[in-house]
Amino acid sequence: MTLIRPDTEASDAGGRGRRGALVRAVAVLVLVTLGALVPLLGPSAALHGTGEAAAPGAGGTALLRAVLFAAVCVPLGELLVLRLAARLPEVPAPPPRSWSLCAAAAGFLAALGLASVVACGNLVPHSPAQIDLGGLYRTRDGSLALLEVDAFLVAGLCVLSRRPALQVWPLAAVIVAEALRAHPETEHSPLTGSALTLVHLTCAALWAGGLLHTLRTLRPWHGTGPAATLLGSYARVAAVSLAGVTATGVLSALRRMPPDTVLHQLTSTAYGRALLAKVILVAGVALLALWARVRLRRAPDPLSACAPARAEVAVLGLVVAVSGLLTALPLPIRW
Repeated sequence: MTLIRPDTEASDAGGRGRRGALVRAVAVLVLVTLGALVPLLGPSAALHGTGEAAAPGAGGTALLRAVLFAAVCVPLGELLVLRLAARLPEVPAPPPRSWSLCAAAAGFLAALGLASVVACGNLVPHSPAQIDLGGLYRTRDGSLALLEVDAFLVAGLCVLSRRPALQVWPLAAVIVAEALRAHPETEHSPLTGSALTLVHLTCAALWAGGLLHTLRTLRPWHGTGPAATLLGSYARVAAVSLAGVTATGVLSALRRMPPDTVLHQLTSTAYGRALLAKVILVAGVALLALWARVRLRRAPDPLSACAPARAEVAVLGLVVAVSGLLTALPLPIRW
């Protein structure tokens, strides 16, 4: 009987492991599907009853923009966590497989799709003949779109090189391009808006991408001292990032919607409705982050904070999807 028990226990452990992997795969599939439906179906839902009209193909543009944002978050988060882990006196297990190359490929395809829309006069092209690639060089939006395509290509080459950390520079170029694109020269004080967006995107990428890679790193580290140390180090970065996202988000919203019209436009405009949904999601993320921080400090097992952190990273994925939706909706009118 004692000879059979180890095999039985190993079989049970293997079965639990397979079931756990299946549950995680199904959960990821559901989250990815939901994240894709938000930008695809969001424009029509947000515009309903507002009297506003979105540009043709707004759902596809929103989806491409969300993929582009995610493609920036993943590698920046990896670089952050690798830097935090390098400061530990010992590392219980090697880092998980990098997702940076996949992110660079996804970002390149998304940026290429967005560039084709710009090359077609901000319309969805129905044939290659409609795409004026030469025209991209003659416009500000076209130049920024090409910069993003090239930046993701260079980021992918950096990942394949001996110094993958160099990808931080092309990724920074993507963030700068997005900050400039979001605030055209015709806008009042565009440099101020671009600076706010630059800080907002950087903090959001470090927060979301850092949490994702922290959880991936901690999976084989469970039960070790360095695991709690790494989680605590990330928590301090996340707190600063949350403050940066909140401050810049509020200031950017007030630039789009004057204070005396905010409450009305949050419910009467498509942009305001999407922004309200994002605010609610970010508030939920902040509560989950607070719950995780309390567990990290006071629970007998600090790594019990990983449970609310997993929910936090899932909601952050929805925040990225809603952010992509915001870029495809018409801006509110300044009254």
